[in-house]
Amino acid sequence: MERRLAAILAADVVGYSRLMGVDEGGTLERLKVLRTELFAPKIAEHRGRIVKLMGDGALVEFASVVDAAACAVALQRALLDRNDSAPKDERIELRVAVNLGDVIIEGNDLYGDGVNVAARLQELAAPGGVVLSATAFEHAGSRIDVDFEDDGEHPLKNIAKPIRIYRWSERTTAPADETAQLALPDKPSIAVLPFDNISGDPEQEYFSDGITEDIITELSRLSGLFVIARNSSFSYRGKNVDVRRVGRDLGVRYILEGSIRRARHRVR
Repeated sequence: MERRLAAILAADVVGYSRLMGVDEGGTLERLKVLRTELFAPKIAEHRGRIVKLMGDGALVEFASVVDAAACAVALQRALLDRNDSAPKDERIELRVAVNLGDVIIEGNDLYGDGVNVAARLQELAAPGGVVLSATAFEHAGSRIDVDFEDDGEHPLKNIAKPIRIYRWSERTTAPADETAQLALPDKPSIAVLPFDNISGDPEQEYFSDGITEDIITELSRLSGLFVIARNSSFSYRGKNVDVRRVGRDLGVRYILEGSIRRARHRVR
């Protein structure tokens, strides 16, 4: 088993399920073009290696965390410029995160906490934004030409300790178009936000997430209902959100939120 320290970039398409539900063929074609014309060239320019492409996501390895962070920002800036000339319902946005950590190498693939943390951090990134773990920020934050804001510690699913994160988004320096919103699907649409764990026990986060995921899965079985995928919904975990804004961001008419308290064998 070979191990090494690496900078890991994880990226994910925002609202992928909604985009596929509206125009499956067009979305796949636009994603293919995006990977060929923007994603792969930017990765190569910053000396990265694409480890794997996973449907709407990607995992990339860098020897330098400075290169990884700079690449993340360059990707988002280039995509923002690209989307300016595209119709609103055809725009593809990414969430991107970078972590510096220990990884296990097996063939061309990577495993370990360094990868797992990057994948979880990506879920916390805003559309069009970048999140750095504290370790990545310590090594890269002052060496790239943008300012990252300290967003405090966040618990991550299946990660033992909370991780301090730092955020950047081009939208923090340019006013957002408050009237812009995704077109609603032609059938009832809903997003299930992560249920709040009010048990007072951090270990119950896993149980709370499981209930939320089960609800998403069961609702997805209804052919007459469009349900936002887990990755998009879970990006709002632990945040005080305006449900009307969430509805506009995700392109859904309905939002479901709730809380769970568990004490031994009793659940509320």
